[in-house]
Amino acid sequence: MATTNDKKNVSLGKPMASGCVYWAPAGTALPTDATTPLAAAYKGPGFISEDGITHATDTDTTEVNEMGGTKVINEISSYGETYQFSMLELNEQSMSLRHGAANVTAGDGGKLTVKHRMPAGESIVLVFEILLTGNKVKRIVVPDAVVSEFGDTQYSSGDAIMYDVTYAANPSDLIGGASSIDYIAPIATVSATSDK
Repeated sequence: MATTNDKKNVSLGKPMASGCVYWAPAGTALPTDATTPLAAAYKGPGFISEDGITHATDTDTTEVNEMGGTKVINEISSYGETYQFSMLELNEQSMSLRHGAANVTAGDGGKLTVKHRMPAGESIVLVFEILLTGNKVKRIVVPDAVVSEFGDTQYSSGDAIMYDVTYAANPSDLIGGASSIDYIAPIATVSATSDK
């Protein structure tokens, strides 16, 4: 029997040198492959913490037993996805992802004004670009992302300040009712971050 194991299909996930997380306002044209450069409307918040991106799936199951105790139905009744990451940089884009673009004002000389208030349920487009082992790239596109949870922000002299957010991925007609879509492709040249 021939083996089907192939270590070329085992991968680590690293950021591209240009970044890993990008966002754009709702309605921005979506990328449709893994390698075409993103449109100028997509902005990045800079470095993400070493914990990377956590993609979580939440499901509920409906189970029905018949009178004798035999399970006759076992179906997934709900499905949801979230993407969680912690931003290391303090800039206009990271604060817009954390607090909403309408609450962030950038001024001359690096000045920022950030208003803290209840999230307005603003929908954005999220794109994650992940460098895979073996000269491949994965681009994850979330057409309808809404912030659903915030981590604590801790200020201390011993740890980097991080801005932790979780975005819910809502189903979108733009990708056939799916909540996110992956594009994976080989790339000719690799630009990984130099600090790994």
